[in-house]
Amino acid sequence: MLKNRLIAVVIIRDGRVVQSEKFNHTHVIHYDAFHAIEAFNSWLVDEIILLNVSKDKFSQTKFLEIVKHVSKTCFVPLSVGGFVNSVEYGSLLISSGADKLIINTLWKTNINIVHKLIKKFGSQCIVASIDIKTNDKNVKEVYIDRGTMNIEADPLEWARYCEKNGAGEIFFNNIDHDGNRNGYDLEILNKITNGVKIPVIAFGGVFNWKHLLEGLEAGANAVAAANIFHYKEMATMHAKKYLSRHNIRIRN
Repeated sequence: MLKNRLIAVVIIRDGRVVQSEKFNHTHVIHYDAFHAIEAFNSWLVDEIILLNVSKDKFSQTKFLEIVKHVSKTCFVPLSVGGFVNSVEYGSLLISSGADKLIINTLWKTNINIVHKLIKKFGSQCIVASIDIKTNDKNVKEVYIDRGTMNIEADPLEWARYCEKNGAGEIFFNNIDHDGNRNGYDLEILNKITNGVKIPVIAFGGVFNWKHLLEGLEAGANAVAAANIFHYKEMATMHAKKYLSRHNIRIRN
């Protein structure tokens, strides 16, 4: 049986590490992104995810510089996302040291580019980012373009669509849970993990180690968090000890 993974997510806006709350990113946690990321290397995290949440695509160049710098000292897999809107930019991210590309909007707007990236790098390098939110009719649906556009898709059906089109993994987040400290959306997480065959990463809402445990018990192959890891010293090490005490097979 494969061991579960613990993933640290670093959300970057204009070169700074920011806190996320329902996809609002106004609070700066670290002005030096490199320092924040380097700490995770020594804290036994299994993977690092870098997300570029800057407001415009001109941030791509700055983000590339961060990826290049981080990859030189990163000893775990590095996944990156944000404005991955072309084969050229995806290739630049990979050549800069990224191991995986996290793609959100392209699954809806230009699936051909996704297919080209899969053909070039393989499904194992392509992660489908699925963000959901409760709409005006109190129904949870998929949103793209940084949570601004409702594509009126059922979360499970969209996950299956991404899987069918070559996604190697799913990065799942409920925008309403993002930063709310109440844990993952376990109901939808469980539906997706039971409905697809590819690995699923749970994200959004973690405030304590129990939330990580709940995500794994709901079927996630990996659990990810952002805010909590920045505010607790040696956080990922403590999280792993907690999960191990609860009989979770976690990487050491």
